[in-house]
Amino acid sequence: MLIIACHSPQENKTTTAKTDSTSKTVEVKTNTDDTIAATDISATVILKRKQVPILCYHQIRDWRPTDSKTSKNYIVPIAAFLAQIKMLADSGYHTVLPDQLYAYLTKGKPLPSKPIMLTYDDTDLDQYEIAIPAMKKYGYKGVFFIMTVSLGKPHYMSKEQVKEISDEGNVIGSHTWDHHNVKKYKGNDWVIQIEKPTKQLETITGRYMRYFAYPFGLWNKEAIPELKKRGFIAAFQLNEKMDDKDPLYSIRRIIVPGAWTSSTLNYWMKKNF
Repeated sequence: MLIIACHSPQENKTTTAKTDSTSKTVEVKTNTDDTIAATDISATVILKRKQVPILCYHQIRDWRPTDSKTSKNYIVPIAAFLAQIKMLADSGYHTVLPDQLYAYLTKGKPLPSKPIMLTYDDTDLDQYEIAIPAMKKYGYKGVFFIMTVSLGKPHYMSKEQVKEISDEGNVIGSHTWDHHNVKKYKGNDWVIQIEKPTKQLETITGRYMRYFAYPFGLWNKEAIPELKKRGFIAAFQLNEKMDDKDPLYSIRRIIVPGAWTSSTLNYWMKKNF
């Protein structure tokens, strides 16, 4: 197998969530209509929950002669992507969003049958032009982890498009300013890469950012308290083992390589989750 390492603010209130095995408190900004409440649950319980398949997409476009073999791992051709989404719908999968996943992991709240989460990294315009219409066809919603340095640049989404997909019920998450490896952060990097981009996304969407995706899927234990201090209640990596102390900050995803067919995707989803 190929696994690649890649309501308006005035409606909000503050709750306290205890989300790790040592029962440290994490202040969480939540909306009045959220189903998430304060919880105190051990990492052991979370790790025993059946994992929900979470797919990670980057570019959705046809391959070009200049695309390298490595690049093609991150580029899913349009016909292949459309076929994959149709396969998921035809197979009875229902998309879930991070709040639902969080409530399931921390409180055992039920999910729809055959749950799946669709996530998209890096702000590529084709996610807006290709993925959103494809998901709408089947009533699907997704999670878009936005790298803010790219906003408004050619081939990337604009601020207005990010707000639009947020207003339509998709979730916007933070993915740093310019995709620097979190494992290398020092000093002011946390402000530049996390705090400022997160505030920008909150201004754009009018919603608090509570979910984070690590660039390249790379994370370390030192990053977790930094994310907690900045209001995140969960973070997504790629295919490494979830942390035994803070599993909510190391939730697994798999990248969908460009060469995968619908049947290949179906096979590896079942094998990995």
